Amino acid sequence: MASVTMTVNGKSVSGDVEGRTLMSDFLRNDLRLTGTHIGCDTSQCGACVIHVNGEAVKACTMFAVEADGADVATIEGQANADGSLNVIQQAFQDHHGLQCGFCTPGMVMSAAALLKENPTPTEREVREYLEGNICRCTGYHNIVKAIMAASGQDVSAIAAE
Repeated sequence: MASVTMTVNGKSVSGDVEGRTLMSDFLRNDLRLTGTHIGCDTSQCGACVIHVNGEAVKACTMFAVEADGADVATIEGQANADGSLNVIQQAFQDHHGLQCGFCTPGMVMSAAALLKENPTPTEREVREYLEGNICRCTGYHNIVKAIMAASGQDVSAIAAE
């Protein structure tokens, strides 16, 4: 067992983990932060995207011991301080960027990383950035529209599909 300490959503947390414990399992099982979804365990679906030291990471491909000392952000920490939805979450709601919701935490976390890197992405840039995220419900159109709206771009000319 190894002892790990990290900051998760602004709070210091510690735990004892086996060396093989995935970050997704540590978040879900030890910290009870179940918004980080596990869809594939092979880094294919993107449902487990979190931020580690400001970078988007698929939690199913990282060991918890690798996050020792890191600053970690999960979907649970994305809301505004008053508990209201942040701009990306609100855009997903406003533009119907989700259906079943399983992929949504990973999509929101990926969108946040994209908008940090590129504050006003084109539709093509959004689609390319999301290549590592799978959604089986929406067909991506409204997800892309939501991300572009969250960036402050006018999406009124983009037809709903």
